[in-house]
Amino acid sequence: MPVRVTWLGHASVMIEAGETIYIDPWKIAESSPRADIVLLTHDHYDHYSENDLRLVCDASTRVIAPMKTPFVTDVIAPGTSLDIRDVSIQAVPAYNVSKAFHPRKNSWVGYIVGVGGKKIYHTGDTDRIPEMKNITVDLAFLPVGGTYTMDAWEAGEALGDIKATTVIPIHFGDIVGSEKDAHKLAELCTCEVRILRPGESVDID
Repeated sequence: MPVRVTWLGHASVMIEAGETIYIDPWKIAESSPRADIVLLTHDHYDHYSENDLRLVCDASTRVIAPMKTPFVTDVIAPGTSLDIRDVSIQAVPAYNVSKAFHPRKNSWVGYIVGVGGKKIYHTGDTDRIPEMKNITVDLAFLPVGGTYTMDAWEAGEALGDIKATTVIPIHFGDIVGSEKDAHKLAELCTCEVRILRPGESVDID
């Protein structure tokens, strides 16, 4: 089954493969498709936005997060997993090593989503961390903006741990980082790097 992924800007992405899955919806269009599943990495305002959740959620939407909020239906922790119909969801650690913005003790997460026969890794807001070793996926969304997350250089180093066929840079162009950071990552790594504009999609066959 073809899997379509769309970068919605910043750290927000949408995955479509029978199910419509959002990760960290923020500043999305009012006409955005309804969500079957929403995955939230942590509760910073640019990742947990109640206004955006109201745009895409209805009573049947499953909202997964590492914290309890009025919108969250399932609380997940690093190292645990959940299956929703034909979608597998694995929570992986996401934290800063040398910064204080995303402490490990908060148990915030990234996700490996299995859908349509593909595995997609959204790292969440993180630095390069040991838990990335031995992760093998078809597509990885990696932050490159720096300050709060990996910069392009660190993301390139992380790809020495993560085995990914294709990489899409995220977490730039709003708040921190620019398209130059995305191009820098493309210069540093040997796998395919797809640099998208907000709202642009790519199909994984």
